[in-house]
Amino acid sequence: MNNFRQYEEAITKYHNGLSVKTVPVSSWNFHNDFLGLMKNIFVDLSKLHALSSQNKWIQNNWDLKTRLREEVIILTDTKLNIVFASHNMIKMNGYVEAEVLGRNPKIFQGDATDLTVSSEIRTAISLQQPFEKTVMNYKKNGDVYACLIKGFPVFNTKGQLSHYIAFEKAA
Repeated sequence: MNNFRQYEEAITKYHNGLSVKTVPVSSWNFHNDFLGLMKNIFVDLSKLHALSSQNKWIQNNWDLKTRLREEVIILTDTKLNIVFASHNMIKMNGYVEAEVLGRNPKIFQGDATDLTVSSEIRTAISLQQPFEKTVMNYKKNGDVYACLIKGFPVFNTKGQLSHYIAFEKAA
């Protein structure tokens, strides 16, 4: 029993010698922010899967879960009206989904937007082809930012155009 007593005394001495550091309550926000981000990704992913099923999209190899962590996803109908915008759009340009639903993506453009690039995007859309372009867009507060857009037409199982999807990030 003497060995156990020595062990317990050594553990007690060790723990008594530790200086305990408290963590400020504000650091708990990091965890809360992370949980909020995961919740938003789950909500966005659920909406996209529902739209996919509802419109019978053909299978694609987009990793939407990873893309939602790294990029903004905007989905338009065939008339180019926004029907979905991911939660993380607010970080990139200050808009929330409710402010852009039903509107055309031109809402993000202005005087600094290159008309040649816009024309190239319109041509790709009219030809139902994917495109990758960097566009000068505007935030809600009026600031200009470079936005890398990777756009794709989305087809249903009958081969008909269903939507356009754009993966965007600040360039």
